[in-house]
Amino acid sequence: MAVLRNRTEKAIHWLFLGIATVSIGILVLIMFFLFHEGLPIFKTVTVQEFVLGHYWYPTDDPSDFGILPLIVASLFVTLLSAMISIPLGVMTAVYLSEIASRKVAEIVKPVVELLAALPSVVIGFFGMVLVGPFLQKTFGIPIGLNLFNASLMLAFMSVPTICSIAEDALYSVPDSLREASLALGATELETIVKVIVPAGLSGISTAIILGMSRAIGETMVVLMVAGGAAMLPGSIFDPVRPMPASIASEMAEAPFRGEHYHALFAIGIVLFLFTMAFNLVADQIAQRYRQSGEASL
Repeated sequence: MAVLRNRTEKAIHWLFLGIATVSIGILVLIMFFLFHEGLPIFKTVTVQEFVLGHYWYPTDDPSDFGILPLIVASLFVTLLSAMISIPLGVMTAVYLSEIASRKVAEIVKPVVELLAALPSVVIGFFGMVLVGPFLQKTFGIPIGLNLFNASLMLAFMSVPTICSIAEDALYSVPDSLREASLALGATELETIVKVIVPAGLSGISTAIILGMSRAIGETMVVLMVAGGAAMLPGSIFDPVRPMPASIASEMAEAPFRGEHYHALFAIGIVLFLFTMAFNLVADQIAQRYRQSGEASL
């Protein structure tokens, strides 16, 4: 019996090791293909001209391959969506976990999670048809498809992810911490702010990481509602074109293995490096605020 159990455990061990190895291998192959197809553009332009250039006209003669407006657009859209989605997501999670009655939480939480299942094309269509004209009429701006509209839609997509994971993290905080805080005379609000949220900060950080990762790499929404203008924005109501939107809109018309084709893959490399840097920084923050003892999540 013991021999059979050992063989089963070894088989499971090798099965999971094989699955993990295949996953890592696929990731390495994707990275190799991305860099193999993107690096040849740097025979035409330097890295500095590519990253800091102000003009993106890949089909002109001579061509311009400056992607600074695309980088700035991606950063501003992600930053603005984070400013909207993080407070909303975390505060909703705190309400569901600590304040709402059980009956209210059972109704609200599935609704919030259902929002995460909405296809991005539906959210983009919502931004084009309803939010765009509303912004145009309310603020008296020439076009409703702009940086602010894209940020709103990305925030709308990120809130369910942040809320759901942060709520699970707060729910996992041991009851003994709540009881100890209340026993020492703290109010319910003080317990939430000074005990529960700090104890769940590592899980909340993970929720924010996943929510922002969805926002920075989202393609369909920014393609539909950002306006599509590859220029440096002067205000949040200017049309922009983030990096994922440029790749999605131009890849079909780029000649295979031409300069335009390689430049789009090079944009993919920049986007990959940005996402990786964002995840590393966020992971460091999560590790820094990881709690120990009973508050470990």
